[in-house]
Amino acid sequence: MDIKAMLTTFALIFLAELGDKTQLATLSFAAGAKSRLSIFIGAAAALILTSLLAVALGSVVGQWVPENYVKKAAAILFILLGAWMLLTPSGT
Repeated sequence: MDIKAMLTTFALIFLAELGDKTQLATLSFAAGAKSRLSIFIGAAAALILTSLLAVALGSVVGQWVPENYVKKAAAILFILLGAWMLLTPSGT
């Protein structure tokens, strides 16, 4: 196991997830739920599954597409999503 890769991934994902839509949605579910454990388990399971899908897709893409292209495509996607969020009126 590559501890450095694991800790780097943990730190980056943890910081990226703070205050995002997923966390805010989980917060709102927990605010109105009787069983906060159920909300935690549901949210944790969803995040684990999406991470599993990302790792599986990444390993397949990594076999066919050079890493620098994947990084550039991800950077472009982040820029486009950021621009879209800046230019789209709130509530839309």
